[in-house]
Amino acid sequence: MKENPNRINDEITVPEVRVVGDNIENPGVYSTREALKMADEMELDLIEISPKAEPPVCRIADYQKFLYQQKKKAKELKANQVKVTVKEVRFGPQTDDHDYNFKLKHAMNFLKEGAKVKAYVFFRGRSIVFKEQGEILLLRFATDLEEYAKVEMMPKLDGKKMNMMLAPKSKK
Repeated sequence: MKENPNRINDEITVPEVRVVGDNIENPGVYSTREALKMADEMELDLIEISPKAEPPVCRIADYQKFLYQQKKKAKELKANQVKVTVKEVRFGPQTDDHDYNFKLKHAMNFLKEGAKVKAYVFFRGRSIVFKEQGEILLLRFATDLEEYAKVEMMPKLDGKKMNMMLAPKSKK
């Protein structure tokens, strides 16, 4: 048998509980025995919804219906969630203008689609001495994409990479 996410009926062991629900005339704090009796009279379950509260909050409802509504709410929330994709654009410290423009066009398309862009300059071997060039390149990249994106993270050297994050500007 699967473990229930909430304690119900006899599983609730605290001396008193706060009873809430649509079908309760006078919600308030009752002894657990009294609350169980109320639930029994309505032929419903006593469900503990917030065990950390003082006293714990319980609802009188049909447990299966309650679980169904919880799942439905969770599914709705998940459907409304926006999935953020991060696309990467990689440069070398001495990237040529043609390559730069090619990657700029790609980054524009990614931003128009609503994806974030992580631009980075990768330094190989001794090319780390050109870190200023890398920073200039990334800042130029950010300025060229100014109308499509806002800079989320300024260029920062992290090991052999200099990273920068760009997020799409929200459409008004």
